[in-house]
Amino acid sequence: MELSNISELQAFLDYLKFEKRYARHTISSYASDLAFFYEFIAAQYELERAADIQASMIRGWLASMKEQGHSAKSINRRISAVKSFYRFLQRKGIVTNTPTAMLVAPKVSKRLPVYVEVKDLETLFSHVEFPDSWTGRVERLIFALFYATGMRLSELTGLKETQVDLSKQQLKILGKGNKERIIPMTSELKKLVEDYIAEKKSVSADLNAAHLLVSDKGKPLHPRYVQGVVKRYLSQVTTIDKKSPHVLRHSFATHLMNNGAELNAVKELLGHSSLAATQIYTHNTIDKLKEIHARAHPKS
Repeated sequence: MELSNISELQAFLDYLKFEKRYARHTISSYASDLAFFYEFIAAQYELERAADIQASMIRGWLASMKEQGHSAKSINRRISAVKSFYRFLQRKGIVTNTPTAMLVAPKVSKRLPVYVEVKDLETLFSHVEFPDSWTGRVERLIFALFYATGMRLSELTGLKETQVDLSKQQLKILGKGNKERIIPMTSELKKLVEDYIAEKKSVSADLNAAHLLVSDKGKPLHPRYVQGVVKRYLSQVTTIDKKSPHVLRHSFATHLMNNGAELNAVKELLGHSSLAATQIYTHNTIDKLKEIHARAHPKS
């Protein structure tokens, strides 16, 4: 079923884009999840209007996903998308009662965030050679920004030069829902960014793009390219299974917590809306303390 044929769904996606100002990939995720929902409803019940869909049908959709082996995390994300959609329709007066009110989401087993050890990142920055070229300098700066700031992939690829304040040694990050936060730069990161911008302006007029990080042709970096860069270099220093930009974000937060940073401070730096999202890093901290205790205590 084409999204363009469903006016109420398109209205919701427009709302996310123009009023909520969600990132493009977030809207794409909502669109995909809601299309998945509508396809099931259309196939099973031959319905297209949200107002005609009943709670029992949505429970059937939920049961179908469980039977097909979809993960609890994936199911919960889709449920969340459908609930948001119906809240929107209720506010607009398109539906009076939402069939998702009594919907119970499956429990998700909590996984501790995977992170790269400090020694491995020190090896990366001190001993791994980045090419002596524009591409090499961009790739090194990608790692420096991720690890020194904990920013998300979308925040890095969307980072503009105007968000860099070298005099105050800080970055203004535009996070989820266009929420701004200020992140301080280390002296080392400031020097890297300063040198990079100076070279960017002198190399070619094509590289004077608004985006901070650009290719040798002056184009903004594609998220998939950045993911590939991170995986390629992390493969040289660590054997952890997951090697992604988000793992560097986890590393940033975990290393801060392991060195005594306050939970609220880490929350603000990460741009989390609640402490609950940040508290996952306390578990890694406790594990680290246990490890230190086992190594250092004479009675261990």
